[in-house]
Amino acid sequence: MLTKIENIKSYLNKKFVEREEIVDALFVALVARQHTLLIGPPGTAKSALVMEFSKQVTDMSYFQWLLTRFSTPEELFGPVSLQELEKGVYKRNTANKLPESQLTFLDEIFKANSAILNALLTLINERLFYNNGKPIQTPLQSVIGGSNEYPEEGEGLEALFDRFLLRFELEYIGEDANFLSMLRGDTAYVQEPIPLTMQEIENLQMLADMVDIPEEVYGTLVKIRTELRDEGIRPSDRRFRQSLSLLKARAALDGRNSVKITDLIILKNGLWESTDQRAKTIEIVESYSTDRCSVELENIKKIAIELYSVVKQDPSTELGMEATAKFKTLLHQTASLEKMYPEREAEITIVKTQVIKAQQLIGEALLGI
Repeated sequence: MLTKIENIKSYLNKKFVEREEIVDALFVALVARQHTLLIGPPGTAKSALVMEFSKQVTDMSYFQWLLTRFSTPEELFGPVSLQELEKGVYKRNTANKLPESQLTFLDEIFKANSAILNALLTLINERLFYNNGKPIQTPLQSVIGGSNEYPEEGEGLEALFDRFLLRFELEYIGEDANFLSMLRGDTAYVQEPIPLTMQEIENLQMLADMVDIPEEVYGTLVKIRTELRDEGIRPSDRRFRQSLSLLKARAALDGRNSVKITDLIILKNGLWESTDQRAKTIEIVESYSTDRCSVELENIKKIAIELYSVVKQDPSTELGMEATAKFKTLLHQTASLEKMYPEREAEITIVKTQVIKAQQLIGEALLGI
């Protein structure tokens, strides 16, 4: 199943160059049952990418619509049933419309008028559609919104904008090589991969629900929240809570049963509320998305290996004493990591054991002088 997804990602990335981050996010959002917003000028392949993505799950019901200021509720939610109306019942026929879709793409979504907006807000957030006054649970998994621009202030679209947990800005192709590839049509004949089934998506969703979130990740989220607040950026508690589903989905798609610090990187696309907050949010989230413990452990191992190699080639007393002092520093660093990351004790112990072993081998080399 995960191999299928990697093949699909590879196919989409070849077909739509410089869209790797968005392709990855569409899968994460689908598994997390969350929604994605794509904002960019016309001609950035928003519609084409989503349509191609929708084909990668064979039996998933898909609905797509281009909204205008004059769009009517009938276009999205279905026409009123004349048979029911004759009985005095105001009921819509929702067949093949948004209330019966699992994946929906609404292009120019911020052109939704007030006649559509209220029903859309409830459907996106609660997955409920009121038909003849009765709430009906819909099968909706994910909504992808498209727009050429951000909504203007005062248009009453803040709630709709907030419904999208992930938000991406699309630009025209940047790299000359990719631009030429697009012009030549090099990606037009990329072999299509084997698609997924909706049952496989549901299995992934179940696995994602069972993914564990370590205390280290929770603690880092608190730090991110604090630093964002210091900058005047205040994502809602609900947005933070919903973001956990993205982290779990990212781990599940990577074949893991636990979230890693590096999974936090996806939140740079969801914790800002206005365009002027976007750059600062990205900067803060990226600074906390590095697995600092793993980076430091890798550095400790690298230094230990280098010290051993140097002393083995030249086992002089001077080099040996210098190496011994450096090994003491490395062991002190592992002890500090144990205090900072108690939940990573097993991983740190492995590296500490390797350092001690290298230190013993150096001692043996010096004794053999």
